[in-house]
Amino acid sequence: MKKILLTGKNGQVGWELQRSLASFGQIVATDSKELDLADPDAIRRTVRSIAPDIIINPAAYTAVDKAESDAARAMAVNGIAPGILAEESLRLGALLVHYSTDYVFDGSKTAPYTEDDAPNPQSVYGSTKLAGELAIRASGCKHLILRTSWVYGVHGGNFVKTILRLAKERNELRIVADQFGAPTWARDIAEATASALSFWQNADRDSNLSGLYHLTAAGRINWHQYAEEIVRLARQYDPALASKALAIHPIATHEYPLPAKRPSNSVLANDKIRDAFGIVLPEWQDSVAKCVREIYEPTGMALPPQ
Repeated sequence: MKKILLTGKNGQVGWELQRSLASFGQIVATDSKELDLADPDAIRRTVRSIAPDIIINPAAYTAVDKAESDAARAMAVNGIAPGILAEESLRLGALLVHYSTDYVFDGSKTAPYTEDDAPNPQSVYGSTKLAGELAIRASGCKHLILRTSWVYGVHGGNFVKTILRLAKERNELRIVADQFGAPTWARDIAEATASALSFWQNADRDSNLSGLYHLTAAGRINWHQYAEEIVRLARQYDPALASKALAIHPIATHEYPLPAKRPSNSVLANDKIRDAFGIVLPEWQDSVAKCVREIYEPTGMALPPQ
């Protein structure tokens, strides 16, 4: 049984990883109170006391707009901490799994972004996440960097749950329609991570699987269409919403100004992870439907004991 150090256990992906990896090894799961990723010494102490075989780091400074005025902490958590985890992974001979973002790109490309496309982040958040990627790659440790996008889940705050709340509170919604991406379920990310680890464990010792991979749902959608689909699905479970006249208006990005610039195209190509690991995530619509259903009809699945 492998010993796994998991950061960000209360985040969307971290929450799901605790279930997806339960049979893979002994999980030592931490949150920001138990492991402050802005404290380099705390990171080193924690890793050295646990001596894990695998470090999985879904934790991040994800307040995209707040990061514009809190750049130092965003860099500490997103940029510096992954580098320290990578140094400790190299020292232990451990594998580091780290999650990054579509925000490393500027969104100007019309086709899906590949791992070989040059990053050009337009926000502090994107810049700090790119710094974390580069630090890991420069360390020489065994690693998987998984870039994903538009993450949502049953647990935690996200676009799906925000739309469900606003649909009940308001009669009209104004949603940006000129930014495109692929909504990706945290559960799919966690299950794909487990599949990748299993594949890694069984791969030939000479296989060179370390590297950067894109991991997003299949398909392409804008935020406005995404919101319409969420509401359509929710009407099946919520009688009050089913009978409510709700207008969802498309707007341009400039009509909803925010501190951090978002890429207009966040679609990532997933060919590399398919070819290396045989991993293909479902169409975004399929997973959103499952997630919305679970929000309204909880399965009661509990986390495994720590």
